[in-house]
Amino acid sequence: MALKKMIRVGVVGVGRGSGFARGAVESLGMKLVALCDTWEEKLNTLGKELNVSTYTDYDKFLEHDMDAVILANYFHQHAPFAIKALKAGMHVMSETSACFTLAEGVALIEAVEKSGKIYLFAENYPYMAFNLEMRKLYRKGAIGKFLYGEGEYVHSMGSADAQSISPGRGHWRKWLPKIYYCTHSLGPVMYITDTMPVKVNGFEIPHDYDYQSALKEKEWSGNGKSCMVVRMDNGATVKLLHVSLRGNGNWVRIHGNMGLMENLRTANQNMLRIRKEPFDKKPGEPSEMIYKPEFPSYARDASRHGHGGGDFFTNYFFAQAIKTGEQPYMDVYRGVAMSVAGIQAYRSVLNDSNTIDVPDFRKKSERAKYSGDDWSIEPGCKKKK
Repeated sequence: MALKKMIRVGVVGVGRGSGFARGAVESLGMKLVALCDTWEEKLNTLGKELNVSTYTDYDKFLEHDMDAVILANYFHQHAPFAIKALKAGMHVMSETSACFTLAEGVALIEAVEKSGKIYLFAENYPYMAFNLEMRKLYRKGAIGKFLYGEGEYVHSMGSADAQSISPGRGHWRKWLPKIYYCTHSLGPVMYITDTMPVKVNGFEIPHDYDYQSALKEKEWSGNGKSCMVVRMDNGATVKLLHVSLRGNGNWVRIHGNMGLMENLRTANQNMLRIRKEPFDKKPGEPSEMIYKPEFPSYARDASRHGHGGGDFFTNYFFAQAIKTGEQPYMDVYRGVAMSVAGIQAYRSVLNDSNTIDVPDFRKKSERAKYSGDDWSIEPGCKKKK
């Protein structure tokens, strides 16, 4: 059933979540009504700025009169918060990752199915203009069948900036192996090609000890650099590269059996390159085109939002899904698949980079195998094989 009233939204997390809060605007059919965080100083400041109710207790927050919750809390805590919100009758948009163990992935999927509510996985990198354009071209058959892809999320950061976003000795950024943070690289490839991961091999790039020393080495235990190779469900192979390397930027490269698409690595990285070999192209068709794609007409405001415009689209598609009652493309199944790929990739790292399956939790038979798989790298948690 289509929803006509404003969607009353509450946001959890006033750091990263402040962008989602400011993006919950009337033009999208959304109205921000509440914020929740234990960071009281920032919570109160943002609450006053946006003139909304504030909560430090999540259970009390869920009692607020609202329709939907946006989760921008810590990376490894999203699934329990999402499940509680779904049980309280809320639609949920969750930041990455969707789950931190395979058992959480199973529980989250089953909570969404039981609730009948909308769940959107807020992976925003697929919605950069060049990725949207590649998805459109791929669906038109512009480069043929998907054979090989690359996704790179390289986010180099100085020690002062790294410390500023990772307060405290136990902050998750300080112990998380960045191979878990694979959704910014895998998400665009999945979105463009409509494929899902089925197997993964994970590789860690050695520590940069000089850099670690600058970051107070004893506080930082998680490796910040990784590579993974993924087999997709159509047989294609994908290489992904992550995070703390020099050469800041994000790139996506898609090889089909009739051409290549990629965003440029030099000059303007928002430019898209399409390459066709002479024996594949149609008469009069150029061998190569390089141009800057535009956002769709309904999303002209996207360029003013963060992450290359991606933050506009997560709020937009969340609102659209709630209005129509139809699950979004970035649904719970794709969100969990991306997140589980990172978990399994790290298990591969610990197993001499051998191949590990990425289970398909769309299948209930697969869920049953992993519903008790609580293996976790969170400090203080007991790892279970």
